[in-house]
Amino acid sequence: MATAAALVSSLSVPLLSALLGAAIALVFLAGYLRRKRAVIAHVPPSAAAAAPDQPNQSRPSNQPKKGHQRSHHHAADKDAAKKHHHLDVNTLRGHTDSVTALHFSADGCNLATVCADGAVRVFRIDDASSKSFKILRINLPAGAHPTAIAFSEGVSSVVVAAQALLGSSLYMYADVSAPPTGGNKQQGKLSPPEIKWEHRKIHGKESVLNLVAARATYGTGDASTILISCSEATDIKVWHGKSGKELGTVDTNQLKNNMADISPNGRFIAAAAFTADVKVWEIVYSKDSSVKEVNKAMQLKGHKSAVTCLCFAPNSEQIITASKDGTIRVWNINGMPILLTFISLMALSYMV
Repeated sequence: MATAAALVSSLSVPLLSALLGAAIALVFLAGYLRRKRAVIAHVPPSAAAAAPDQPNQSRPSNQPKKGHQRSHHHAADKDAAKKHHHLDVNTLRGHTDSVTALHFSADGCNLATVCADGAVRVFRIDDASSKSFKILRINLPAGAHPTAIAFSEGVSSVVVAAQALLGSSLYMYADVSAPPTGGNKQQGKLSPPEIKWEHRKIHGKESVLNLVAARATYGTGDASTILISCSEATDIKVWHGKSGKELGTVDTNQLKNNMADISPNGRFIAAAAFTADVKVWEIVYSKDSSVKEVNKAMQLKGHKSAVTCLCFAPNSEQIITASKDGTIRVWNINGMPILLTFISLMALSYMV
């Protein structure tokens, strides 16, 4: 008897727990059903039940469905994204990576670009708004990565600076200009040109920051193209555009270069470097129009911090320099006063 009583006692606890759980579940289920019936009871009658004399209103056959409306709006958004600005004229496609340098030819009809995908492209642009243009793709020698580009002899050739494992190189490609596209011809790819001249390890293992070209029209210059290559170290080299002959080398002695420029008439070279001073060299031409030497001409002092960039005025008589000190200076390098104008960016900001 004691064993039976103990068995009944051990079974009664789980049984009571199960019964209690079932009761709680029934209570929750009953409450849910009541709430469901209350919601159904408060649903407003249909328009047809409220006004049986009015005809059923159905969507007109010409009204697009919601899915079609979403598709239409999505297409409109994509069209708007293509022309995000009212001044956006066209998009030149063909690059597969970021564009790192570009240069227009003198006639404005050819645009040469350097891309991080390792290729150089020349776009023939007769009409900026046209959807048809020709592309010349130039693949550099294996292992060479382009860093800078400049048109050399007019619009017919380009000089490309490239960086490889052993150092920087220069490659000159001729016959890169294409005939006018004309009409509505489809886009076309041109045959790649051949290398006319090249120089390897021109700045040791340092890469070329920028290339600049100018026509030697000053003094006894013969209007041939003169190029300069500025390395990321301290040296700047001068080249003859057509022959590729090295004409001279200058050293800034300022830890590292930021960039260099040559005056439009081919007379002066200026360097923006690590220090606040701007050094200027003059290219001296001989009577037979060849480059005789490159001499240091002047040193422009006045900035309080490193000069980040500079450029020559179109008349080749002024240099505009920008510095980390927040100022822009205009220097007259062809007259008595060296400092022509001083412009403070901070003062300009107050004026605005």
